[in-house]
Amino acid sequence: MAWLYLVIASFGEIFGVMFINIYLQKKSLQWLLMVILSFSGGFLFLSLAMRDIPLGTAYAIWTGLGAAGAVLIGIFFFRESAGWKRMLFLCCIIAGAVGLKAIE
Repeated sequence: MAWLYLVIASFGEIFGVMFINIYLQKKSLQWLLMVILSFSGGFLFLSLAMRDIPLGTAYAIWTGLGAAGAVLIGIFFFRESAGWKRMLFLCCIIAGAVGLKAIE
């Protein structure tokens, strides 16, 4: 169950940064509240995951999945570059998260 909590926590981070981008474009209280709720939910689920997953592993995977998800959100929804170098380093982030899970 802890790994499911960690994945949910990562979605909190992914949507949090997406809502920051939307908030910066639209500057409304609604989007600011979405930022706060997304990150709060992410931290809540991260804390639940860390009951069973070591701190270093949980944090590294949470930030790695969050960063990878944020890059993909940027590419698919905000028309950011999807060049080969960016994709290469995105794969490195994912490989690092998988590697940390594998050695646990």
